This record gives sequence, structure tokens and C-alpha cells, in this order.
Amino acid sequence: MDNLGSYILLSVAVIILGAGFFRKVPVFDEFLEGAREGIKNSFSILPALVGLIVCVSMLRASGTLDALTGLIAPAASKAGIPKEIIPLALVRPISGSGALAAIKDVFARYGTDSFAGRAGSVLMGSTETTFYSIAVYFGSCGIKKTGITLIAALAADFTGLVVSSLVTSLYFY
Repeated sequence: MDNLGSYILLSVAVIILGAGFFRKVPVFDEFLEGAREGIKNSFSILPALVGLIVCVSMLRASGTLDALTGLIAPAASKAGIPKEIIPLALVRPISGSGALAAIKDVFARYGTDSFAGRAGSVLMGSTETTFYSIAVYFGSCGIKKTGITLIAALAADFTGLVVSSLVTSLYFY
């Protein structure tokens, strides 16, 4: 039972190779073509990814993230959103690794079972790294006009922030 995942993976590979053989598809050539396209896509989205990493680093190092948190915290508190998760909410649409660092900080300071820890966990699970996703998926397809998608995705992230606090307070407190 320990190797069930390995057997499933092996079975899928055998099924793919068998289907290719019976359909007379040059499986290895198709694999190489797919790998070639993957490398091209990786290089085409690399500038956007580097830009996002630099952006998050600059936000944290410059103190802008702390300043934005200070500005937003009073209104957030009135809406029932813990001020401790505001940095997480600001970083999450930009960077998954930055968001992981922010939630780790919340856990270290306030605990995993605190209101902020639980609301932050729900926020992590109900929001997306919006800018990263748009950069990767739209960039790989060559789509340049992302305005409407960006607005809708950020609205969904905001909804995730509000609802994460609401659900956490209703369910746990």
C-alpha cells in the first residue's frame, strides 16, 4: 500500500505509451516537441516572473507593505478583518512564496489556533496568486489585454479576504 502512488504513475505511463503505440503516434517525438514548447513558454514568461519577485522584495524592504497595512488596518478592523492578516492579503495576489512567509509570520506571532491564524489559513486557501497566474497563463498564450480579468480576479481576492474572516468568526468563535 505504501507504493500505491508509484503503481498508479507507472500504470498511467504504460497506458499512454500503449495508446500511442496502437494509434501509431511517435510518442517520443511528441514528447520532445512538448518539452521544446515548454522551454519556449518558460523563457517567454521569465521576465514577468522576475518582475513579480522584484516587486514583492521592494514592497517588503522599503516598508511600503507596513505603511499600507497601517492605512488599511482601521477600516479592516471595523469590517471584522484582523489587522494581522492585512500583509498576507496584500502579498497573496502577487506572490505565493511571499504569502507563505506572511502566514508563517502570523503563525509564529499569534499561533495557528488564533483568530488571525485561522482567518489567514482560510484566506490562503480561498485566494489566488492573481498577478502570477495572469503573467504565466496569459503570457504563455500571448494575451496582452488582461484588464477585465485582473479586475475580476482582484475582486475575487477581496471577497476571499472578507469571507475568510466572516467564516472563521462564524465557525470558530
